[in-house]
Amino acid sequence: MGNTVDTQVKLCGVTLDNPVMPASGTFGYGQEYKDIFDLNKLGALVTKSITLEPRYGNELPRIAECTSGMLNSIGLQNPGLKHFQEVDLPALREIYRGPIVANISGFSVDEYREVAAAVDKEEQVEILEINISCPNVDHGGSAFGADAKLSEQITKAVRDVTTKPIFMKLTPNVLDITEIAKACEAGGADGISLINNFKAMRINLQTRKTITSKKYAGLSGPAIRPIAMRMVNEVYHACNLPIIGIGGISCADDVLEMIMAGATAIEIGSANLTNPWACPDAIDALPERMGKYGIRNLDEIRGVV
Repeated sequence: MGNTVDTQVKLCGVTLDNPVMPASGTFGYGQEYKDIFDLNKLGALVTKSITLEPRYGNELPRIAECTSGMLNSIGLQNPGLKHFQEVDLPALREIYRGPIVANISGFSVDEYREVAAAVDKEEQVEILEINISCPNVDHGGSAFGADAKLSEQITKAVRDVTTKPIFMKLTPNVLDITEIAKACEAGGADGISLINNFKAMRINLQTRKTITSKKYAGLSGPAIRPIAMRMVNEVYHACNLPIIGIGGISCADDVLEMIMAGATAIEIGSANLTNPWACPDAIDALPERMGKYGIRNLDEIRGVV
């Protein structure tokens, strides 16, 4: 049955053997998973966010469990651009031969531009994923991606300094996700990644304080998947850009459902933290599940609703 289906997809000319990749922030730079499974099974590998300077992230505690998901407020902890270029990227290339998607974040338009320009020079990186879901310190702490004009401005700034495909990663904490996606398209984006986490919180009944040190954290996991699919579907019909679907995906059936909603490829996030084999399990099961539903290739089911 596996011989009768084709799991390959293309993202802006980059061929992926399958549509499955780990979501940024749930897979580090691959080293933690290299002894668990062969990373070369992945369709592509998305790095943890890269910022210009090293970041410790938010104060502990930064994780809280909840029904059908989890809260996190990691705060973009990472060793910074220079360490990524000199240590993390070369080490990743030693264990992984497939396409690398570098996730970039920043706290000003200039920072996005500077990091993107530097990563553009790295031949090993095929695609840039620009995280505009982080706090915008210049405008009161809201996410860049909650403002259509800022989203377009950052997209243009990155477009000016790279020839690599750029996928803008959007926050779901907006009234109209299509407005932001259209702004990114106007700014020169090659694709859209969505969604990031929903703003949420949990309270400790004994201490009467929030469980995470920051009052509000990001909700991810199975609870958000139906909303993520709705947003992917809205953007699919509003824009002419390929979409990387993210949000609560944990198995092959979830992958197919997200592609039917309009995604070209998908990212598995918090499922990696509870099942380190979530990505290879989904990849291994994909041909059989496609056969079950009479799917010969993934192009034929994309955006069917």
